[in-house]
Amino acid sequence: MRQEFSGHGASRGSALGRARVRLPHVLDVVEERIAAEAVEAELRRLHDAIDRVRTEMHVMRERLHGALAREVGEFLDLHALLLDDPELLQGLDELIRTGRYSADYALRLQRDRIASVFETMDDAYFRSRLDDIDQVIGRVHAALHRRDVGMEGVAGEILVTDNVAPAELAQLQAQGVVAIVTSVGSALSHSAILARSLHLPLVVGVANVLQRVNDGDALIVDGGSGRVVLEPAPDDLRSHRARQRGYARELRELNRMRSEPNRTRDGTEIEIYANAESREDVAEAHALGATGIGLYRTEFLFLQRMELPDEEEQFRAYRDVILGMSGRPVTIRTLDLGADKADRTGLALRDEPNPALGLRGVRLSLARTGLLETQLRAMLRASGYGPLRILLPMISSREEVRTVRAEMMRIARDLRSEGHEIADFVALGAMIEVPAAAIGLSSFIGGVDFLSIGTNDLIQYLLAADRNNEALGELYTVMHPAVLRLLRDAIRLANARNVPIAVCGEVAGDARFAPLLLALGLEQFSLHPTSLLEVRRTIRNCDLDRLRANAPALMRARDRNDIERWVDAQIGH
Repeated sequence: MRQEFSGHGASRGSALGRARVRLPHVLDVVEERIAAEAVEAELRRLHDAIDRVRTEMHVMRERLHGALAREVGEFLDLHALLLDDPELLQGLDELIRTGRYSADYALRLQRDRIASVFETMDDAYFRSRLDDIDQVIGRVHAALHRRDVGMEGVAGEILVTDNVAPAELAQLQAQGVVAIVTSVGSALSHSAILARSLHLPLVVGVANVLQRVNDGDALIVDGGSGRVVLEPAPDDLRSHRARQRGYARELRELNRMRSEPNRTRDGTEIEIYANAESREDVAEAHALGATGIGLYRTEFLFLQRMELPDEEEQFRAYRDVILGMSGRPVTIRTLDLGADKADRTGLALRDEPNPALGLRGVRLSLARTGLLETQLRAMLRASGYGPLRILLPMISSREEVRTVRAEMMRIARDLRSEGHEIADFVALGAMIEVPAAAIGLSSFIGGVDFLSIGTNDLIQYLLAADRNNEALGELYTVMHPAVLRLLRDAIRLANARNVPIAVCGEVAGDARFAPLLLALGLEQFSLHPTSLLEVRRTIRNCDLDRLRANAPALMRARDRNDIERWVDAQIGH
């Protein structure tokens, strides 16, 4: 009988195939205690399983070649690091020694402890890193029972499972698996990022799918809308074939656009930068013809480690990003860390009652002696290898910008006196993500060289709507008159003062909103590389003069419905 499920589209594409269900091992884990005399044997059993997983991952890493070595290798390296994480290993040993739990149940308890930390994080990307923890613990659990963590795929199958590891994706696709459906997971996970790179349809977060779907059932998966249809009807089959033809045409068109300019239909050049947090993102941005890197996140150097990265380590990381863009400008954001992304060094506070409003971003950098100095020294040294811009997060006052600029100028003098080669000019910019910064922009715009609007936090703070709260999904939106007015005023002021301004939040990566942002006066976008070609295509189809002429009608919108109608009218034009 036909049934329809809804999830989150994580990798676009339409697939028709037979279901192959893989049930999660962790569902079978129940509380189990062991005798005191069995503790040492249980510890050996656990450590043997961990060693086995390490060996399997090393062998898998060695077998990778060419593009897959680059795409999948980074994820394997991350999972290998997690296997050696002292907090994970010591916690497991303690649960077995003092709690006298079985290794299986200790894995479950330690996983839940770590999950409780990740699930409180404000940043959706970092919360999605729980997927990596689950995948590593799943491998160890399988090794405890000498089970193969993966499965052999068969051509024409659709894998239905709780979650999928990045390292499995390329293998499953090579075996002929045509799509993947998961009951949990995030569209921001490593697996989702790789699935998009492989053009493998993926739908995540489909409730009850493991209970309703059986091996051999026919499924249609739409990775764009997040719809999954069980035992499809004739109309579903016709719609699937139409989508497949559409996706195939779109893919051919997008691939042709890789080397084409970012220009509107009436000839205005629009700059499209890429957001990045890894070497893979930088390489993809370069290959897709991004204007440069509009936002490079530095938090990844600080998370999941026991000590702060020193100046030399940071310098090498920033230098490699700059070299990877071959002369195109790179914007590196200073540390945007807080209790919502608490690290293991103890740098960020862990128990703030409201981390979104706490000691985070530039506030943390200014409050921790030496933190900002080390990061600025590393960045300025890297500026000798190519054009660099430094971006400050969570700016809310003129004094913060002035303090950082003074520190930056002092450090530049010190570095030159030490014999380092640094650029003659390094631009300093501010992120507009606090409403006070947007409203009071005129008070400090003269002290910055460029601006970047972080719509994710700006919308959240302006509308008092947690962007991670699903119950507020309708309220958390750029399509609110107050949001549009704040964006318009900031963009208008920046343009009047000839200060470059970009939008780097998720709104910039949604092609549907490109006409809206262009109408407000924006001419710089910064987005994840996977969205670059689609946004470029939309921009090339836009008539900028017509959009700007229609902007007054947009600003007269009284509610979300009015704004949606305006957006739909521009897309349909």
